[in-house]
This record gives sequence, structure tokens and C-alpha cells, in this order.
Amino acid sequence: MPEKSIIEKAKEDLREGKSPNTAAGEFVHEEIEHVREGKHGARSPQQAIAIGLSKARRAGIPLKPPRSGSASPGTRKRAARDYRRGRTSAGRKPSSRRSRATEGALKRERHSSASRSALSRQAHRAAGRRSRASRSGAARKAASTRRRRRRGSR
Repeated sequence: MPEKSIIEKAKEDLREGKSPNTAAGEFVHEEIEHVREGKHGARSPQQAIAIGLSKARRAGIPLKPPRSGSASPGTRKRAARDYRRGRTSAGRKPSSRRSRATEGALKRERHSSASRSALSRQAHRAAGRRSRASRSGAARKAASTRRRRRRGSR
């Protein structure tokens, strides 16, 4: 269960007009912190990110499941289920046995998957999969929002 402060930060991001991706980033940050502080491990940086995104969807962040072709059918199905779970407030209690089993499995995983170098490698690989125009557009958008924020603070 994500901390209340994380959910609040994410909702605040959405109110400010930021994208669902940005709001979901709060959950990913939390998950990476969990791995770093030894709460549990992760097999890879991608797994830590996936856990964070899943929690974000379940917490009601309107983060759409990946499009076909960008993720495996199983991942897309799981993401769609998490997304629906966040849309409806079905207060079903999670299975304690399954939760305990998952937690136990994650505890056996390594913690180095959330190291600076591992996350850096993952970011470089992810950027390499994007087109030059896509990366450039993202940088331009970031620069414009930075300028706007700085101008407003004067």
C-alpha cells in the first residue's frame, strides 16, 4: 500500500496539469526507495518501475495501459486490470497469502537493482529506444515549463 503522502503528491501533480506519467513517477520513486532501504528487492530496475506503475494505477492515477506492440500481452492485461481497479472503488481485501508470498519472493531479490548505475543504464537504454524527435520534444517541453516556472516566481 503506497504511503498517503505519495498519493497526495501524485494527486497534486494531476491538479497542476502534469501528465499521468509524472504523477505515476511519485510511486516509482517510492518503490525505488523501498528497494534501496531494504524493505524488499527487485530482480531488475524494470521490475521496480513496473511495481511502482502498478501501484499508481491501483491508486487511481489515470495511467493508461501500454499500447499493443510496446509490451507483452500478459503485461498489458495486468496493466489493464490494475487500471480498472483504480477506476472503481471495489474495496476487496487483498489475499494475505498471496501478499505474503509476493513479499517473500521480493525479499530474496537483490537491492543493487535500484543503484544509481543500474537506473542510469536503464534510462540510457530506454532513451535509445525512442526517436531523436521524441527525445528532443520532451527536452523542449521540459525547458519551456522550467522557464515558465522561473518567470512566475519573480
